[in-house]
Amino acid sequence: MELFQTNSKCELEEQVVRLLQKNKMTVSTAESCTGGLIAGAIVNAAGASEVLNESYITYANEAKERLVGVRHETLEKYGAVSEETAQEMALGAAAASGSNVGLSSTGIAGPGGGTKEKPVGLVYIGCSVNGEVQVRELHFHGNRMENRLHTVEAVLKLAAEMLT
Repeated sequence: MELFQTNSKCELEEQVVRLLQKNKMTVSTAESCTGGLIAGAIVNAAGASEVLNESYITYANEAKERLVGVRHETLEKYGAVSEETAQEMALGAAAASGSNVGLSSTGIAGPGGGTKEKPVGLVYIGCSVNGEVQVRELHFHGNRMENRLHTVEAVLKLAAEMLT
């Protein structure tokens, strides 16, 4: 997936925006490892202004708690890079902004920061649609930017699946 394209071939982003428009829904994001790239991808598509409410870059745990309501207990017990945190981020982004859809990403983009239990390339993504949440665990093996871009693509695919 190429982000920041100069042509109009942003098919996945356009599909998500069209589905949101069709369903008369809005979306917000809570992003950690992608640092705003999910929202940036959505903005690539014409019509984004009709559907994108807000985006939260919640890189620090404190921001996850304060901005999108991730519980301190969740972060303590499971860590920032976990299924539970991704779920709370997706639900929290939607709730904080009044959106129907919340998208989230949290992971270890690399090249450092990984452990045996949580290696570089481990990412959790979440999508909440009207309170129904799906979370996926992903493993990427690229460099930092490749891992982030693969995460954006996976989040948009998940959103398209849930909105279809």
